[in-house]
Amino acid sequence: MGKSITLVGSGLVGSLLSIYLSKKGYDVNVFERRPDMRITEGYQGRSINLALSDRGWKALEEVGVADEIKKISIPMHGRMMHGVDGSLTYQAYGKEGQSIYSVSRGAINCKLMDIAEQQPSVKINFNEKADSIDFATNTAHFTNTVSNTRTEIKSDLIAGSDGAFSASRLAKQLSTDRFEYNQFYINCAYKELYIPAGENGSFLIEKNALHIWPRGKFMMIALPNFDGSFTCTLFFPHTGENSFDSFDNVDKVKSFFEATFPDAVKIMPTYIEDYLKNPVSSLVTVKCSPWSNKENFFLIGDAAHAIVPFFGQGMNCGFEDCSVLNSLIDKHNHNWNAILPEYESLRKPDGDAIADLAVNNFYEMSDKVNDPKFLLQKKIEANFSSKHPDKWIPAYSLVTFSPHLRYSYALEQGQKQDVLMQQIMQMPDIENNWNSDAVEQKILSLLS
Repeated sequence: MGKSITLVGSGLVGSLLSIYLSKKGYDVNVFERRPDMRITEGYQGRSINLALSDRGWKALEEVGVADEIKKISIPMHGRMMHGVDGSLTYQAYGKEGQSIYSVSRGAINCKLMDIAEQQPSVKINFNEKADSIDFATNTAHFTNTVSNTRTEIKSDLIAGSDGAFSASRLAKQLSTDRFEYNQFYINCAYKELYIPAGENGSFLIEKNALHIWPRGKFMMIALPNFDGSFTCTLFFPHTGENSFDSFDNVDKVKSFFEATFPDAVKIMPTYIEDYLKNPVSSLVTVKCSPWSNKENFFLIGDAAHAIVPFFGQGMNCGFEDCSVLNSLIDKHNHNWNAILPEYESLRKPDGDAIADLAVNNFYEMSDKVNDPKFLLQKKIEANFSSKHPDKWIPAYSLVTFSPHLRYSYALEQGQKQDVLMQQIMQMPDIENNWNSDAVEQKILSLLS
């Protein structure tokens, strides 16, 4: 093939994309602003855990790296909700055998970079800050943040995989008339906290579950690590009565946590120190258009469609971008004039859809999962789906366990299902009759 590709960003999507492109015969030169996290002592980047699901696994399997990633991931079969009174409520994610997987962002990024560099036609250059892109000559300009030397790289194709605050997207925006860009912050940010392992590396709470402390307008979650610890994330408003702004000293933090997360503080010995020390990170949604520039430039992953993490699909969506692009390379026999327009026409609606789904899921995770009526609705849906799998796939499963179905389809179907279920939930004595023939027949009649 011999075509040269410059990749801006060696994060999760950039590293996986470099593997895909190398296996397709391209020479890939990756430029990363950060130092090499594998050798930089104390450098972690964002260490919030991620949830790998079927869309992500499909992409990893296509390039033969799924088995390596499985070694650093832990299956989570369902949600474990923690009430203020210490009560526990478990909700399976899907059918038996269906799970999402907890994986450290840093660990999977390091592993993907290792695999990328094993490819003979991939080179990753670190400490290289993207300055500008000349689209007329397809030349990218970088400055090394250590030596302050400048590099100009001319290539056949440039791809921007440099995250939510993408320099390559900005270059595209500045050079494109009528470039559409929308950036939206929710009044919620996150801070990382920590549950240590117990004796001999034991897990102090259920290992194979994603733990949620839902508290209405905010929540805390915890995902397992291999050493028996849990990475916790507090999703909390920036401002207001209960917010990051309102708890700024030891006494306030202690009083709030003891009243709000009483079962958690018993196993979080450093929560006050962690809360006061760890940074607050904002949550942004980015939608933009166009993603591509004729045949020689495109955006991918968060650079094209940054989303909030409440559906656990940011990484999975970016990995699916790589999979779709790979299939189009085959379909169009490496003709990028045909590949890029179809790539964008397929992925732009899906990127927008999962962005909306992710925001909506925040309200489900923080509030509704503690609502008995909501849990009953989900039980009715799961029961009906088990009897009529050809007629009903629950919205969560459409997104998480249905890699053959598009996000845009999942959003549309989920909205239709919710409208239908609101009618079902109004049926007389639904709490006692939820598993009755009458409810089943009513759903069938509404579907028809």
